[in-house]
Amino acid sequence: MAEMGWDEVTVLRKRQPKASQLKSQSAINAAQRSGVGVETTKKFSASQNKQHQVDKNTAVLDRETEELHHDKIDKSVAQLIQQGRQAKAMTQKDLATKINEKPQVVNDYEAGRAIPNQQVLNKIERTLGMKLRGKDKGRPLQPKGK
Repeated sequence: MAEMGWDEVTVLRKRQPKASQLKSQSAINAAQRSGVGVETTKKFSASQNKQHQVDKNTAVLDRETEELHHDKIDKSVAQLIQQGRQAKAMTQKDLATKINEKPQVVNDYEAGRAIPNQQVLNKIERTLGMKLRGKDKGRPLQPKGK
């Protein structure tokens, strides 16, 4: 320290300016006055919401006329389920309990609103003892034999 003159000042722990301070108008003006090169660039489509941008594909999708939907259970199968359940004097809740499904599932199958699930149909076939799939719908289910 003895070698330092009175004219020299040492600053310890000086903080670097933050990015927001470097971008301010006063910082830009100070840099221009001191002769430092300042580069400014215009960002393309900055501050625009990219979520609602219209593409070519949007028009193609709008012109698409094909309606996509899931297949529903056939009305004849729905009636067969209802008739088979009533023939065994069961309620929808009883049938649902026997096949380990919710009562709403049985209700949807009988109303024709359900999307066919082969596992559920198989459980209903075995419980009611009648075929619900294939060409011999409504016939008694053949027991598995040797």
